Amino acid sequence: MKKRVAGILLAAAMTLTSLPVVPQVQAAENPDYASALQMSLYFYECQQAGHLPEWNRVEWRADATTIDEVDGGWYDAGDHVKFNLPMAYSASMLAWGLYQYPDGVEQSGEIDNYVNNLAYVMDYLASCDRGETVVFQVGNGTIDHTWWGPVELYEYGMADSGTSYEEARQILEASEGCSAVFGGMAAALAAGYCALDGRIDDSRREGYLEHAENIFKLADASKSDTVYNDSNASGFYRSSHFYDELFYASNWLYKATGDQSYLDKATSYIPHLDKELGSDELKYTWGHCWDDTMQGGMLLYAQNTGDQTYIDRVKKHVDYWTKDVKQLPGGIRWSTTWGCLRYAETAAFIAAVASDTVLSNLDTSAYETFYKEQIDYVLGVNPDNRSYVVGYGENSPRNAHHRTAHASWMNDLDIPDENRHILYGALVGGPNEDGSYEDDRGNYINNEVATDYNAGFTAILCKMLDEYGGKSDPSFPQKEEHDGPEFYVETTGKTSSDSGMTLSFKITNHSAWPARVQDNLSFRYYMDLSEVIAAGYKPEDVAVRCDRDQSAMYAGQGIASAEISGIQHYDGDIYYVEVTLPDGRAVLPVSTGMQQCEILLAFVFPDYGSGWDAENDFSNQEILGSEDPVVSKYVPIYVDGELYYGIEPDGTEADGNAPPVQVAPTPTEPSEGTTSTEPVSETAATEDLTSEVPSSGEADIIYGDVDENGTVQMVDMIALNKYLMIGSEISAQGLINADVNRDGQVEQDDGLNILRAVIDLVELPVK
Repeated sequence: MKKRVAGILLAAAMTLTSLPVVPQVQAAENPDYASALQMSLYFYECQQAGHLPEWNRVEWRADATTIDEVDGGWYDAGDHVKFNLPMAYSASMLAWGLYQYPDGVEQSGEIDNYVNNLAYVMDYLASCDRGETVVFQVGNGTIDHTWWGPVELYEYGMADSGTSYEEARQILEASEGCSAVFGGMAAALAAGYCALDGRIDDSRREGYLEHAENIFKLADASKSDTVYNDSNASGFYRSSHFYDELFYASNWLYKATGDQSYLDKATSYIPHLDKELGSDELKYTWGHCWDDTMQGGMLLYAQNTGDQTYIDRVKKHVDYWTKDVKQLPGGIRWSTTWGCLRYAETAAFIAAVASDTVLSNLDTSAYETFYKEQIDYVLGVNPDNRSYVVGYGENSPRNAHHRTAHASWMNDLDIPDENRHILYGALVGGPNEDGSYEDDRGNYINNEVATDYNAGFTAILCKMLDEYGGKSDPSFPQKEEHDGPEFYVETTGKTSSDSGMTLSFKITNHSAWPARVQDNLSFRYYMDLSEVIAAGYKPEDVAVRCDRDQSAMYAGQGIASAEISGIQHYDGDIYYVEVTLPDGRAVLPVSTGMQQCEILLAFVFPDYGSGWDAENDFSNQEILGSEDPVVSKYVPIYVDGELYYGIEPDGTEADGNAPPVQVAPTPTEPSEGTTSTEPVSETAATEDLTSEVPSSGEADIIYGDVDENGTVQMVDMIALNKYLMIGSEISAQGLINADVNRDGQVEQDDGLNILRAVIDLVELPVK
């Protein structure tokens, strides 16, 4: 059944604004490395857990999972678990980038954002150290993956999916059998200590080193991953080995302390590091990553010792990536299917650091070409001119596999079609082996994002800024445009006769800036009761019966039911009924069943069987006759008593994004015992727009007659709105007629005054 025009127009408006405006950073032969770094740091702010810091810039994020025993840290990817193994690796890479190339970050203007984000994750890792035990994971990955929705409503999403919030946020800690994750955490804290020298309070930084040494001691004491790999972490980030993390950590601790015992430890681990298959040769044919930090450790060891044997090992690894890894058109090295770009970007960073340190006495031009190709490729210098960084460039991914950026209100990966937020700076998985790429949220192979994906990417950007310079954008991030009102009412006419009518009202919460519990949501149904008064009855004689209150289903959870006002006076013969949900938990964007709360109201004429007229009701003008639900502005919704979205009978309108705009005289205060207002005078109610009508020698103008059928009707306002919103065609004469304000421009105010004329609130100019 065809939906009413109001529903179509709202859908059109949502479609037009559902793709947020992306600042156009040109992906060219010399990419904007500063903006790319700026966005990458913003991505880490998108991942922040718990109580957000004041400096967090993400307008669609809010505090979440605040019951976590250890506050802060990063959610791993598009899910909401804090896995310390990849988090620690990622933190170490951010620290390494700043430690190795501070000048480029400094002059780009991003040093404060960089330090804030790095210290934030260091604080979390330090807090995981409990002395004799260490927390290595917060959240249960298996439970977490049962719900797809924004993290701000995690608690309610878990409850709606039949899962315990407390179990979903379980904490995993141990004192032994976790050498890989403990080693990674120690490495990160030691690297952070080095990178943040002189940039944060000394006592805070010294705390990082203290925790690094303690956690490393626990990691080295048991030399085992049995506890870790027998935990929930195993199904998501199982550790393949742990000597690489111990090697990596001991080298960072040596840099931090200068203590020879740490370098001796590093030397003792070398015989246990991975070998090439069927050989005793130390492995060089894989990449530095969350599960294998051997190559990064080898580069640090070569720097720390100056031993030519290990400098040669570093060179062999860089040569492997430069010459032997499969190269796609455009220069990117493709090593594996899942998240290929993270490996290429990290290899680029290793090559850059090696070129600038232990290999600096050689001809490194081939390495320099290699690492520039890797970073430039993901920023759009490739055969498809495609950026692989969300929000960067004209042809960037939009539908990253990320629950909160998608902001589904249905617990559904496919609803809505487009991600509602721009996950600026997130590096997606990347192309297939044939170079193809699919911007598909459901394709997590190509379109997954994660903190470890951005780790090497962020680090190599530090190098590129050090080499090429660049300034970040002080106006970033721009405020997002909403894809429609976050709260509205979907109305369906169930029955209508001379006896009265029954209407279904579905209060809807599609909030996403941020997703939230909103108390005191209400809506009003405005009706003209002149026929009731003419029949000798009082308006309050109209019976208002609630045949369904979905909010009452939640009474057992302590959630208050809907409050229904009864008949209230507005102005003249206009009355309304207001329905309020005092407790916002009755309607939440977490599932199909929860995202709307239905209130079914029946209005019954006092003389049952005759007299009711629904056609003259202000709120019914788009609903009557439709068998489908209608999202109509004429059933306005309020937040804490303030008009949020919709139009009131006096023409006051709010679009869901801005404060209400009063376009007609404000009625007087309500009389005692009601929420109504006294009638305004006839003169005030009918605003005169007819003064100073200009003369014209052109064809006769009928102001408001947009479709040129000789009359001014609701379809004229609709035609004008479609022209303004989606570019529908209007004739030249129709545009002249549409300029009812006679200011030489056709605008939304013209459409509003056409509407007001249709409902007899104003008179339009007459030529």
